[in-house]
Amino acid sequence: MTTGVLLTPDRSAEHVVDDAVEQASLARDIGVRHVWLGQQLDLDAVAVAGMIGAMVPGLAVGTSVVPINPRHPLILAAAAQTAQSASRGHFSLGVGLGVAMLEEWAFAIPTDHAAARLREYLTVLPAVRDTGTVEFRGRHVTAVDPRVMPVALPSAAPYPIYVAAMGPRTLQVTGEFADGTLPYAGPRALEEFIVPTIGKAAADAGRPAPRVFGLVSVAVTGSSARDVERARAVATETMAMYDQVPSYQRINAREGVDSVVDLALIGSEEHVARGLARYVDAGATDLLLMPVQTGRDELRRVCELAAGIPSAGADL
Repeated sequence: MTTGVLLTPDRSAEHVVDDAVEQASLARDIGVRHVWLGQQLDLDAVAVAGMIGAMVPGLAVGTSVVPINPRHPLILAAAAQTAQSASRGHFSLGVGLGVAMLEEWAFAIPTDHAAARLREYLTVLPAVRDTGTVEFRGRHVTAVDPRVMPVALPSAAPYPIYVAAMGPRTLQVTGEFADGTLPYAGPRALEEFIVPTIGKAAADAGRPAPRVFGLVSVAVTGSSARDVERARAVATETMAMYDQVPSYQRINAREGVDSVVDLALIGSEEHVARGLARYVDAGATDLLLMPVQTGRDELRRVCELAAGIPSAGADL
């Protein structure tokens, strides 16, 4: 099991990539061995992950997650191979279907037939990674190796591909084609639905048991009720959008909570650690801690917690 930490570079910094590298160095020095970056529209997560992997030796890097719709799989495969080379073989590619409202508004990309598009996309990415070539013509995706312009780096080691899958059809596709899932779901939904669904899909496809990450928003606070309330207020503000997304609404219903904020673990280190243990008991093979609050002190506390979890030092 690994316990990674999601970094949130300071967008107000004069050189935001330098800030990301400094955060990664802090995490590595504390004892964290894997950091992750989310994709937004102002920074490219795969590129930043590759730079961190090159500049912070001994640290594995990953994306959680890159939406697939705006990028052709050959372009994303090239970016992933670049990050894998830069990090000397310690890169993990996390992808997802994105938030439909944003995708349709920002890119004017239709988001229907999501599972079918994901299946075609995941037909292409592993083919490039595993065989160095691809020839696929589907309804939603076409990717053909032009031969005169190679699609694979000859020395690129295989990098794992994870999908932010939470629904039955996307979990089925992920189990068949990918190496695991990065769902934002609570322990009950993991144990009763996600772990058995993706596990059966992988077994039926003759694939190894998939990795299932427990993504958890955390804030290690002081013991006072005021500290907890302040952190929860931040979580409520920053996570409010997800309660409007149907896939999150459905997974919240499976968990028996009203809001994604109810899944956040906020409180003392002991309180958060007990909550994380529930994810492991539910079948999570790995943990990814997402700090609720920004700032170096808050990041340090989360990294110290992550580094103290058994087996957290192993690379992916």
